[in-house]
Amino acid sequence: MRDIFTAELSALGEDLAAMSRLVETAVASAGTALLTADLALAEEVILDDHTIDSMERDLDERCVRLIAQQQPVAHDLRVIVSGLRMSASLERMGDLARHIAEIARMRFPGTVVPPELLQTITRMHEASVQVSQQVTNVIETRDLELAAAIEANDDLLDELHASTFVATATLIVTAQQAVDITLLARFYERFGDHAVSIARRVVYLVTGEAPADRGSTI
Repeated sequence: MRDIFTAELSALGEDLAAMSRLVETAVASAGTALLTADLALAEEVILDDHTIDSMERDLDERCVRLIAQQQPVAHDLRVIVSGLRMSASLERMGDLARHIAEIARMRFPGTVVPPELLQTITRMHEASVQVSQQVTNVIETRDLELAAAIEANDDLLDELHASTFVATATLIVTAQQAVDITLLARFYERFGDHAVSIARRVVYLVTGEAPADRGSTI
């Protein structure tokens, strides 16, 4: 019975990593669709988000079933509870990538980002792609140094997010562009926050120390 339980916990980790790889693809494709006005790619991201949602539901059901049937304690319980939290963060990261793609679709055939803000949004896109790759790696390896690197990348996203407030107020952009940029910057900033939440859950798994409160990640 213990061998089966251990196998189920291992499968849970593997499926979280697989879900994270889907998020990697989603945020990379969403940003590319945004920056290149690629309607087909935006539609693909929006459609594929259903797969991420389905994986979250499946993972959550399995976690609840393991708690009910196995009544785990100590480390095993930390693994399951962390799995629940991480799957929720990954699902939300997928939603944020979908939101980015939806803005790209909404403005097609035009481009969303004005030239004055192209560098900033491009940097946010690149940082989000990098942090999504790090999330997959940290789920697979439970590397504490990598978990810290995720927080560093999130700090960059926070700085870029803050810079968009000044940019939209001082640069010549339309009201619609200002709204779009404000939303996009917010989506990327929240994407980073959810990545940090996952990184801190991994630290909790490895060390047993409760993750620090980071505030809302809605």
